[in-house]
Amino acid sequence: MDTGIWATWYNLTEDTREVYLDWAHSTYLPFLRQLPGYAWVAHYRHEGGGPQMKRVAESVVGHTKEDIGAGYQYVVLVGAPTAHQFFKPAISELVLPDSFAKMLALRQGVRTAIFTEEARVNGPAAGKDGPGSTPGPYIQMGSFRMQAVEQDFDLGRWYAQFRLPYMAQMPGCIASRKLICVAGWAKHAVLYEFESMEMRLKHFEEPHEALSLDKTHWSASITGNTVHTPGSPTIGPRIWPPL
Repeated sequence: MDTGIWATWYNLTEDTREVYLDWAHSTYLPFLRQLPGYAWVAHYRHEGGGPQMKRVAESVVGHTKEDIGAGYQYVVLVGAPTAHQFFKPAISELVLPDSFAKMLALRQGVRTAIFTEEARVNGPAAGKDGPGSTPGPYIQMGSFRMQAVEQDFDLGRWYAQFRLPYMAQMPGCIASRKLICVAGWAKHAVLYEFESMEMRLKHFEEPHEALSLDKTHWSASITGNTVHTPGSPTIGPRIWPPL
């Protein structure tokens, strides 16, 4: 069971990228993985989607101008049985080796949030996730608020009646998790897990995500009223644990 997720987005400069990633994958992430109560740890690199996703991002999706940490190149996801695991102790109270501080300081635009699972569906590719229920080889993760509180009601209806039922039967989909933020800027998040970039592009982005470009479709009114975190959605491969 892993209904709690701690997410941390950040950027790296070109001259620190290799040394930081080598350290994170050999030292930091394995350290987090062995902490009591943590179910899994996964690291993803944002690569962006295909041409349809680029059009959606440029013409439909809005992004906040608030100063909340603008990192988006990488995201570390940590799973736990519930979101409360990240408060006992709180993530700010974790006792880290002294040597970690210098390396973690290389991250730029750090933004973190803790989510709890609202709903989950498994897709036809369920079982192709990573070790210990680690999310799949390729993800799309959006984190956002609606422009108005009243729009949350239609958002919930859209996920329950349209988006999640589609994901449950989409070829190449491992699972989809609709999340609610417990701590952090975003109120909502969604984590889609795919077996590959190719399956996401063929069965999700081109026939389905592109519906947001059709102003007569329900998806356009939902997507057009979202305010995303910087760089959201994160789209890319898992880089740790290795595929």
